[in-house]
Amino acid sequence: MNNNLKRYMAVKKILTACMILLAFTPVFAQGGATAISNAASDIRDYWDPIKLILKAVGGLVGFIGGLRVYNKWTNGDQDVNKEILGYGGAMIFLIVVPEFVTAFFA
Repeated sequence: MNNNLKRYMAVKKILTACMILLAFTPVFAQGGATAISNAASDIRDYWDPIKLILKAVGGLVGFIGGLRVYNKWTNGDQDVNKEILGYGGAMIFLIVVPEFVTAFFA
């Protein structure tokens, strides 16, 4: 009988905690929605300079990659195609991704 009473009390405590948590959830959710909208507006404010920096880095990666590919090509290396794919893919990624992110936050 004592075990059943202990089990009943434990279940009662768990249910009480769940009820309290469910009662205060809407109060917590209201602050969270405001914080999320504030964060989204902050990201929108900073995104244009970040996008410009990413495009500059993409152009720099493309320039350095072009020099490395040219150097390998003139030296007769066999792995020129790997260099083209590696640096070209990185450059395209750095230039195209900001446009997709802009469309996502717009």
